[in-house]
Amino acid sequence: MREFIVEADGGSRGNPGPAGYGAVVIDAATGETLAETAEYLGVVTNNVAEYRGLVAGLRAAHALDPAASVRVRMDSKLVVEQMSGRWKIKHPDMKPLAMEAGRVFPAERVTYEWIPRERNRRADRLANEAMDAGTRGEPWTPSPPAATPSLPEPGGPPGDATAGAAKARAALAGRSSAGGSSDAAVRSSAGGAGGAAGRSSVSGAVGSGSSVSGAGGAVGSGSSVSGAGGAVGSGSSVSGVDESVAARGASSAPVGSDANAARNVATPRVGWGAPDLGAPATFVLLRHGETPLTPEKRFSGSGGSDPSLSGIGREQAARVAEALARRGTIQAVVASPLARARETAGVVAARLGLEVGIDDGLRETDFGAWEGLTFAEVHERHPDDLSAWLASPDAEPTGGGESFAATATRIAATRDKLVAAYTGRTVLLVTHVTPIKTLVRLALGAPPESLFRMELSAASLSVVAYYADGNASVRLLNDTSHLR
Repeated sequence: MREFIVEADGGSRGNPGPAGYGAVVIDAATGETLAETAEYLGVVTNNVAEYRGLVAGLRAAHALDPAASVRVRMDSKLVVEQMSGRWKIKHPDMKPLAMEAGRVFPAERVTYEWIPRERNRRADRLANEAMDAGTRGEPWTPSPPAATPSLPEPGGPPGDATAGAAKARAALAGRSSAGGSSDAAVRSSAGGAGGAAGRSSVSGAVGSGSSVSGAGGAVGSGSSVSGAGGAVGSGSSVSGVDESVAARGASSAPVGSDANAARNVATPRVGWGAPDLGAPATFVLLRHGETPLTPEKRFSGSGGSDPSLSGIGREQAARVAEALARRGTIQAVVASPLARARETAGVVAARLGLEVGIDDGLRETDFGAWEGLTFAEVHERHPDDLSAWLASPDAEPTGGGESFAATATRIAATRDKLVAAYTGRTVLLVTHVTPIKTLVRLALGAPPESLFRMELSAASLSVVAYYADGNASVRLLNDTSHLR
């Protein structure tokens, strides 16, 4: 079943006064705006305008697909609570409008969510455009689409994690795979020196990039990407589809503790070939369920509003809980301290009969002043800082956020602590986009720009096993089969 998001708003300049509404229909899966509608209403109250906006948005969604389900988002607490059935509708002007809204879709296919006014800007803009047009005696007409920031596309073959890992290991061993310097060896095959950054849609840490999918569909299945030998396993699938990717053009070799972390997992130690290394510490990495910010592809790190799970996110948590219960392999649960991770972990742990431990090292990157913004909004407001961030893992987001290099140092230390604590056991780590991608990157010995070349969906499962000799095996990445 297709799912739409309807954002609606209404306003009245005087209450009652000249009024209008605006509504937007968004594809919940892609974030694409599918329809916009607005209308000048003459002199009515603010609440009437809000309801008229709701009706118009639902009708626009119905015209696109009458069989769809709809999530309505509005900044009118009154409309949301009344349409959800929690508040009674007493005003005579409201009752027929609420009934009209309720007839557009079956009630079981519509949910309502209150959002702050600042997150309802598109519908608010349309409502104000309609009121402005009405005061001029003109009908509302759609504005031309805003120009998309023009950023160059990535310059090289996407998704070449194998070559990146090989070059990283060669550089860390002090030899270049091309016979040159170690710095040259770690340059990204995605663009080389002077390559350019592509555009990204960002959710959590980084948005969709090219995906690396393991062939095994279940946790604990055969290794799909092997970090021990550094080569892609025979059963793996490495896909280089770059959709809305922010890809670094030029990269530098890992430095400091980040280099040490990469060396620990990329270079076999003496005695690596021993016949029995014992059972590994296996990390089942679960990205938290969806929040209201997820489908909008907004930066959502550890320095923002700390959103809770949405209704869809809670459903995702329940589904992954059932899947993990069927597999019966999880022996402990550890979560990031952020609300969305703790909530997801709580649902899973309750189903498994386990307690939830909290580790601050699993928190998401702090995106500073970019928290709550889309990639396009950051590009518009902080273009220089964004360019620097895309070009170097040492660059911090505007306002003193956390660099990817600092995140890697934190994650590597957390990894080492948890590996020691859970040797020979399987532990579920409920965390975020950047920590999971960083654990995978370090396990593969891949360069920092590989963070931009992995897809990681909400409530997805990935698996990394850590062996006694310091090597790691990536067994699964971005499995969402339990959500289907």
